[in-house]
Amino acid sequence: MISVIVSKVNINEKKIVILDKGDINHLKNVFRIKIGDEIRAVDGEKEYYCRVNEIAKECITLKIDEIYEDSFSLNVEIDAGIGILKNDKMDLTIQKLTELGIRKIIPLSTKRGVVKLKEKKEKWDLIVKESLKQCRGVKPTIIDEVKGLKEIKFEEYDLIIVPYEGESEKSLKSVITNNLEIRKILYIIGAEGGFEDSEVKYLEEKGAKIVTLGKRILRAETASIV
Repeated sequence: MISVIVSKVNINEKKIVILDKGDINHLKNVFRIKIGDEIRAVDGEKEYYCRVNEIAKECITLKIDEIYEDSFSLNVEIDAGIGILKNDKMDLTIQKLTELGIRKIIPLSTKRGVVKLKEKKEKWDLIVKESLKQCRGVKPTIIDEVKGLKEIKFEEYDLIIVPYEGESEKSLKSVITNNLEIRKILYIIGAEGGFEDSEVKYLEEKGAKIVTLGKRILRAETASIV
């Protein structure tokens, strides 16, 4: 079933009005919708099973048949601090983390990161939107503003995990097994160049659990998804 993301202000008790020009164009010219076609809409909290009621030049109106509470989101809130990756690697990471249900992605500026930022957030938000449609999620992953490590509010989390190639003893599995009741987690991945020792030390001072993901050295985008 086709999915669209809508704003709460465009929903009333019986209908939804789609005003986004991109969505309208896509529904009309790609999916070639007709009156009576079924469409699933989400607003970040609920999902709505609808039928196309009206197709106009500047809007599409849906009639709501059924409303469901969100049953797709994780019971644990997981945020990911990701050292900004080059080229399309960051795009891939955002796409996959949205599919997996990560609550928020914090793009990180690290000492070894070499990416120049130019209007990237708008593109990243679009990737989240399209990924959410594809995976049938309800809550979109939040893309935070770019931050340095010292700007993260570590006190908001019950558990902070940092995979690091310099750690060989403490596994991710052991940390998770010992914290099964935790409900708000942050994990942090360095950019392609990894973390400097001073950054790892700072994270340890903030209470982070430094873990290994195994003997193999993973690419940053692979580690982010793993």
